[in-house]
Amino acid sequence: MSFWVAVVVALVVSLFGAFYLMGFFRQKRPNEPPLDIGLIPWLGHALHFRSDSLDFLQSMQKKHGDIFTTLIAGQYFTFLMDPLSFGSIITEAQSKLDFISFAAELVLRLFQFEASHDTHKIIKVSSAKHLKGEGLVVITEALMDTLQAVLLQWQETSKEDPKSWKEDGLYHFCNNTVFRAGYLALYGTEPAKGENQKEKAEQRDQHHTEEIYIEFCKYDKLIPRLLYSLLTPWQWSQVKNLWNYFWQVLSVKNIYQKENTSRWISDQAQQLAESGISEEMRDRYMFLLLYTALNNTSPASFWLLEYLMKHSKAMEEVKKEILEVVKKSGQEVISREKPLNVTKEMLNQTPILDSALEETLRLVTVPLLIRLVLQDMDLKLHNGKSYFLRKGDKIALFPYLSIHMDPEIHPDPQVFKYDRFLSQNGNKKEFFKNGKKVKYFAMPWGAGTSMCPGRYFATNEIKLFTFLMLACFDLELINQQEEIPPTNKTRYGFGVIQPMNDVQFRYRCRC
Repeated sequence: MSFWVAVVVALVVSLFGAFYLMGFFRQKRPNEPPLDIGLIPWLGHALHFRSDSLDFLQSMQKKHGDIFTTLIAGQYFTFLMDPLSFGSIITEAQSKLDFISFAAELVLRLFQFEASHDTHKIIKVSSAKHLKGEGLVVITEALMDTLQAVLLQWQETSKEDPKSWKEDGLYHFCNNTVFRAGYLALYGTEPAKGENQKEKAEQRDQHHTEEIYIEFCKYDKLIPRLLYSLLTPWQWSQVKNLWNYFWQVLSVKNIYQKENTSRWISDQAQQLAESGISEEMRDRYMFLLLYTALNNTSPASFWLLEYLMKHSKAMEEVKKEILEVVKKSGQEVISREKPLNVTKEMLNQTPILDSALEETLRLVTVPLLIRLVLQDMDLKLHNGKSYFLRKGDKIALFPYLSIHMDPEIHPDPQVFKYDRFLSQNGNKKEFFKNGKKVKYFAMPWGAGTSMCPGRYFATNEIKLFTFLMLACFDLELINQQEEIPPTNKTRYGFGVIQPMNDVQFRYRCRC
């Protein structure tokens, strides 16, 4: 009898231990934010959060206020929803709130790359050198060439009339074009072996970029389930196969055989080698760079063109501005081979396009900014209240709900207003909440240590694509009355959201 008593006691102790590790017995301590762990041990609110983060956070905010702690897949997240208090998180020292440690966890899970503070520094320094300032001038020139190759030289046209209308899905068109052009600008082109081999090299580029685009889309669809560890055995097998594919295609050996590889790529590959990183890890890093550089610019380009085509006044004003910049540069759209030489300086002369893009990003970027709490600490909010944060927890900001969709900061937040960010007197426009100036009034690229290091390149890529489309093409929606497509809610937290369905449009080249 005593044996079975011992067994039962052991089982009970094990069960209670498991529940403890799952957070089932965690209690709110004095001065801590409201605690909501849900009804399911360990999972907590993971299923609701994954399926619709916006709805989950709205319900939690309504229930608990502007700060609360919740259990999500075994981890405790404190969400701060008051935008006037964001500075207390964004500017806090990394010794207390660390982004890099959390990012390393994410990168290891999604790309199997073992990141560190050193690799984070490498990408930050390299991006500042090659994706800003003079480096941005150089890569913008490369991007202009690759965009024009994909848009014009690679486009098949009717034999009867080269300027005839063509139809396509707008999302597919933007995704395919921007991704392939961005890939070539960053990772280089096939070498032309001999004087008469240029055409064959271009054909190899066409085939290669189409193939890698297809594989990239497959991987991107699996990202949400991979992040939340919800892959089926078949999907997990897919992920492994795609990892191996990209590690091979983007290996440093293959990249060194390309021509016109960007300095942003080559310099980082060299720095990783000099720091003693294995070749295997460097290959994985190349895939990490591909995903971070190109996963948001393509859907953002789709949304910008979709909103412009749905709002005739916005399209008219942006197109007028672009054509004026072209005229001022002394150019005309007359040749399909290279109709325009669009420079970074020309892109700096488009305040209306800038505002339309910023408004688009406000509507479609849904980032989740997370910091790991490295030590017990007090968090003071704008209203003077102070809350205790536990070491090991994570604190998160969700700007889309707290800022982008706040009707007091942005009146009619669901409406696209192309001139919302357009200053009338040349000064930076200001936004307010409760009579207080809001410092972080739009956060599509993050903030602080998690600010996207490639945001200037990404912005130029979207603008250059839009510039060329409006300067060189006529374009219109097939069905002007069709509603803006709904968004994929499972993508919340991943940057730019994606549409649930494509939108048909038609276009024709004017050159």
